[in-house]
Amino acid sequence: MAQLPPGIRFITSFSRDQWYRAFIFTLTFFLYASFHLSRKPISIVKGELHKHCAASHEVELSSYREYAAQIQPVKKLSNASQCGWEPFDKSNYKQLLGALDYSFLCAYAIGMYLSGIIGERLPIRYYLTVGMLASGLFTAMFGLGYFYNIHNLWFYIMAQIANGLVQTTGWPSVVTCIGNWFGKGRRGLIMGIWNSHTSVGNILGSLIAAYWVSTCWGLSFVMPGVIIAVMGIFCFLFLIEHPKDISCSSTPSSSSKAFLNGASRFRVHMPTLNAKEASKPQDPEMQHLLIDSENSTASQNSSSAATGEGRHGTSAISFLGALRIPGVIEFSLCLLFAKLVSYTFLFWLPLYITNVEHLDAKRAGDLSTLFDVGGIFGGILAGLISDRLEKRASTCGMMLLLAAPTLYMFSAVSKMGLEATVVMLLISGALVNGPYALITTAVSADLGTHKSLKGNARALSTVTAIIDGTGSVGAALGPLLAGLISPSGWNNVFYMLMVADACALLFLLRLIQKELRCNADHTLFKEH
Repeated sequence: MAQLPPGIRFITSFSRDQWYRAFIFTLTFFLYASFHLSRKPISIVKGELHKHCAASHEVELSSYREYAAQIQPVKKLSNASQCGWEPFDKSNYKQLLGALDYSFLCAYAIGMYLSGIIGERLPIRYYLTVGMLASGLFTAMFGLGYFYNIHNLWFYIMAQIANGLVQTTGWPSVVTCIGNWFGKGRRGLIMGIWNSHTSVGNILGSLIAAYWVSTCWGLSFVMPGVIIAVMGIFCFLFLIEHPKDISCSSTPSSSSKAFLNGASRFRVHMPTLNAKEASKPQDPEMQHLLIDSENSTASQNSSSAATGEGRHGTSAISFLGALRIPGVIEFSLCLLFAKLVSYTFLFWLPLYITNVEHLDAKRAGDLSTLFDVGGIFGGILAGLISDRLEKRASTCGMMLLLAAPTLYMFSAVSKMGLEATVVMLLISGALVNGPYALITTAVSADLGTHKSLKGNARALSTVTAIIDGTGSVGAALGPLLAGLISPSGWNNVFYMLMVADACALLFLLRLIQKELRCNADHTLFKEH
């Protein structure tokens, strides 16, 4: 009998469950990457919507206004004025561009709170598919303003608001799906790698938008809109919401523990606790939750655990019930400030590079992708460290503590030349996006499958939406504040970002202290 080829041996070395798990990992990766791909063009096109129409980059604001007043009567007859695309060719262009960001992000923040509640009551595949098709429509709608020569500010604002609302369907859906398929064993590392879809989407969106920005910026929006719509069709055709749908195991079989992760529960024998472990006092926050919920949910959860009842056998958690899960409020407020910093870079970094390095919109957009490259490594590193230490809050706190001085260094070093800017973009991207990535993935999944929920996996969508929705409030405020502060100098923007990082760290102090105290108690127990 002939020996099997190496490739076939490699394929058959993995089980059916492992192949399905890898497929869902890859599919959800590219699905959400397309969301971020469609958000990125606005930051790239800003440099084209407003151009410095003065002859020199060193012209002061007062001189610029005089020059703009002189050329105002002699406008081009084409689609754009000499200073960019009307109405963004005025001296208050930073405020107008900030209004575009704020419109999208404010709608996104408001919609996110509703999206999780709606999403957990609808099939994920249908909900996500409709959201992606609608997002493709509204992303392309912004670019159509170029082809139809539209110069009304409200047209662009309404396109951003509509897009912000429909894009909220993405995050709760993909996190719930990936949480259904993967247990807690190496969740930090797995989700750290998976969450690089954010940076991959930003990089691809930057490159696609930059390709057309100087020649036909309308295509910088139309093409990403087409891509996310096509990915929506792939979602409808291939997304498997839960392993139970194809009779797969909900967690890797190598684990000896029973995981109540995902909507179906399987009876697996737990190792018997010894007397000392059984006598250890419960977490007071756990006791508070269990006392309130035990009577109403114990019988339902025990029956579903024994029978492997489907996803629809457990009632959806309420908004207030999700808030009472230990850590949800702290991590939500931390993400508010962490996402403020991340999204300020997302929407304003190319314009900052254009002003400081005096590059055109295309080169600035290409250079800005290095921040997202650093973010890929930061997210993976945060997940790896948090898995090893088993301390999510402490890992986030450590990176936030390092991020604040790094931002100060970035503001100073970036003015010294292109090489220094490249290095600082990579380091800043890792430290800024690391905590953001960890909270929105592994932490959200941990809290959404918290043991106090007794296996109620339908809470995952709501918890994810609360955490990311609160973070999106910061994401809306960051670019808006940057637009208001930047006319007084870019240094002031960086000071604002440093304060935000300090506030994010402040909200984690209680959880960090709790993790350190638990570690000290564990060490003391082992010594005795």
